[in-house]
Amino acid sequence: MPAEPPRPWPAGAATGIGSLPGTDIAEAVKTVLGELPDLPYLPELPGRGPGAEIIGRSAGFLVDLPVELYAARWRVAARRGRDLRRTADLLERDLDQLTEQADGYAGPLKIQCAGPWTLAASLDLPIGGAVLRDPGAVRELTASLAEGLAAHVAEVSRRVPGARLLLQLDEPSLPAVLAGRVPTESGFGTLRPVEPVTVVEALETVIGAAGVPVVAHCCAANAPIELFRSAGAVAVALDLALATDLDQIGEAIDAGVGLFAGAVPAGATPPTSARVAAGVRDLWNKLGFPLADLPDRVVITSACGLAGASPARAREIMKVSREAAERLLDEARS
Repeated sequence: MPAEPPRPWPAGAATGIGSLPGTDIAEAVKTVLGELPDLPYLPELPGRGPGAEIIGRSAGFLVDLPVELYAARWRVAARRGRDLRRTADLLERDLDQLTEQADGYAGPLKIQCAGPWTLAASLDLPIGGAVLRDPGAVRELTASLAEGLAAHVAEVSRRVPGARLLLQLDEPSLPAVLAGRVPTESGFGTLRPVEPVTVVEALETVIGAAGVPVVAHCCAANAPIELFRSAGAVAVALDLALATDLDQIGEAIDAGVGLFAGAVPAGATPPTSARVAAGVRDLWNKLGFPLADLPDRVVITSACGLAGASPARAREIMKVSREAAERLLDEARS
């Protein structure tokens, strides 16, 4: 395997996907920095309500494309209102806590946002129906998101100047977008599938604008790994229980893409770190790569976000992820 540039994460790292339980952002940031010191991230606390969950928070990054809540769904609005003000206030509090608690931190730091296709499938147009149904609106949303994420990356870099940022794009809806399974407004039909080339173009726009390495995350079945790789993602984050296409995973790794391995179940008592490490090692062996390469190419994570776990369980899952990554690093070096 040819020599490659260093990964934007340290060997033997573990991290989380994004969401955590509770409403105390100070405690959440402190927990992440303590339990996942090699690759911490800015946590999301959807328990605080609208504007803190993935769609509202991500829509808050859009530039000149305001949104509002209507009938419990986010939709494009004519002007900024109280829903966006609340979203911005929640983000500001989160960044304030990150600034305070990560003071002096130097190393990789991950931030998260929904990708353009998940936003397009989840946000409604003012006249009703998902943004996804209107190709022009999708292009506008993509450009707006790219501009907003570039500004967000710059702001986090300013607040934590020692951080080397990674951006995680969450695309749980992308398999449905590609397969034509996103429902129409009536619920009696589905929107037409989007062509892979169009999907890649939008992802390239956002990834190119970010200016930092991007991890593409999809915790749904049939994650489009090849499309993420083609768009320029440096890694793919997958729920290993749903990642059945080993050929796609192997081809991506062979092309230099990293794997954020969702190896620790998010909704149950976690297995031991030894069992988690063994599962990842077995997958790596099936893919046919040298064990010595594993810690550099693989980051251990929970299978998905942890908003539905208890605080104690979430901390336990983070600890198991970290210890499994450490085990794999020790094995590779022995």
